[in-house]
Amino acid sequence: MNQQQLPDGLVLQRTTPTFSEASTPRGLRAAHAVADGVWGRLIVESGSLGFVFEDTPDDVRVVSAGEHQVIPPARLHHVNVDGPVRFAVEFHR
Repeated sequence: MNQQQLPDGLVLQRTTPTFSEASTPRGLRAAHAVADGVWGRLIVESGSLGFVFEDTPDDVRVVSAGEHQVIPPARLHHVNVDGPVRFAVEFHR
Protein backbone atom coordinates (compact mmCIF):
# COMPACT_ATOMS: atom_id res chain seq x y z
CA MET A 1 0.00 0.00 0.00
CA ASN A 2 1.20 3.49 -0.84
CA GLN A 3 2.01 5.38 2.35
CA GLN A 4 -0.20 8.28 1.22
CA GLN A 5 -3.29 6.18 0.47
CA LEU A 6 -5.88 5.02 2.95
CA PRO A 7 -6.52 1.26 3.08
CA ASP A 8 -9.40 0.04 0.93
CA GLY A 9 -12.80 -0.30 2.56
CA LEU A 10 -12.61 2.55 5.05
CA VAL A 11 -15.58 4.89 5.47
CA LEU A 12 -15.32 8.61 6.29
CA GLN A 13 -16.68 9.11 9.82
CA ARG A 14 -16.16 12.84 10.35
CA THR A 15 -14.05 15.84 9.40
CA THR A 16 -12.74 18.50 11.78
CA PRO A 17 -13.45 22.16 11.24
CA THR A 18 -10.84 23.94 9.11
CA PHE A 19 -7.96 25.14 11.25
CA SER A 20 -5.66 28.10 10.57
CA GLU A 21 -2.30 29.08 12.05
CA ALA A 22 -4.25 31.00 14.70
CA SER A 23 -6.82 28.32 15.51
CA THR A 24 -4.74 25.13 15.46
CA PRO A 25 -5.45 23.39 18.78
CA ARG A 26 -2.49 23.09 21.12
CA GLY A 27 -3.04 19.32 21.23
CA LEU A 28 -2.28 18.97 17.51
CA ARG A 29 1.08 20.68 18.04
CA ALA A 30 2.06 18.09 20.70
CA ALA A 31 2.45 14.33 20.39
CA HIS A 32 -0.93 12.62 19.95
CA ALA A 33 -2.41 9.67 18.08
CA VAL A 34 -5.54 8.68 16.20
CA ALA A 35 -7.57 6.04 18.03
CA ASP A 36 -7.10 2.32 17.40
CA GLY A 37 -9.03 1.24 14.30
CA VAL A 38 -9.27 4.81 12.98
CA TRP A 39 -7.15 6.31 10.18
CA GLY A 40 -6.62 10.04 9.77
CA ARG A 41 -6.01 12.07 6.65
CA LEU A 42 -4.71 15.61 7.13
CA ILE A 43 -5.62 17.80 4.14
CA VAL A 44 -3.95 21.17 3.56
CA GLU A 45 -6.21 23.67 1.79
CA SER A 46 -3.76 26.59 1.65
CA GLY A 47 -0.27 27.36 2.87
CA SER A 48 1.81 24.55 4.36
CA LEU A 49 2.74 22.90 7.64
CA GLY A 50 5.26 20.41 8.94
CA PHE A 51 4.09 16.91 9.86
CA VAL A 52 6.20 14.69 12.12
CA PHE A 53 5.80 11.10 13.28
CA GLU A 54 7.31 10.86 16.78
CA ASP A 55 9.19 7.65 15.93
CA THR A 56 11.05 9.48 13.11
CA PRO A 57 11.45 13.00 14.57
CA ASP A 58 14.12 14.10 12.11
CA ASP A 59 11.88 13.33 9.13
CA VAL A 60 9.66 16.42 8.90
CA ARG A 61 7.31 16.25 5.92
CA VAL A 62 6.16 19.59 4.55
CA VAL A 63 2.53 19.21 3.50
CA SER A 64 1.48 22.00 1.13
CA ALA A 65 -1.81 23.21 -0.36
CA GLY A 66 -3.50 20.42 -2.30
CA GLU A 67 -1.52 17.69 -0.54
CA HIS A 68 -2.46 15.34 2.29
CA GLN A 69 -0.86 13.13 4.93
CA VAL A 70 -2.24 9.71 5.89
CA ILE A 71 -2.08 8.96 9.63
CA PRO A 72 -2.24 5.31 10.74
CA PRO A 73 -4.04 4.33 13.95
CA ALA A 74 -2.14 4.78 17.22
CA ARG A 75 1.04 6.24 15.62
CA LEU A 76 2.16 9.27 17.61
CA HIS A 77 2.62 12.45 15.58
CA HIS A 78 2.34 16.24 15.70
CA VAL A 79 2.18 19.25 13.37
CA ASN A 80 4.50 22.26 13.16
CA VAL A 81 2.66 25.42 12.20
CA ASP A 82 4.87 28.43 11.58
CA GLY A 83 3.07 30.40 8.90
CA PRO A 84 -0.26 30.88 7.15
CA VAL A 85 -2.14 27.60 6.69
CA ARG A 86 -5.66 26.22 6.42
CA PHE A 87 -6.14 22.50 7.01
CA ALA A 88 -8.60 19.89 8.26
CA VAL A 89 -8.38 16.27 9.37
CA GLU A 90 -10.67 13.48 8.16
CA PHE A 91 -11.25 10.37 10.27
CA HIS A 92 -11.96 7.07 8.53
CA ARG A 93 -12.96 3.72 10.00
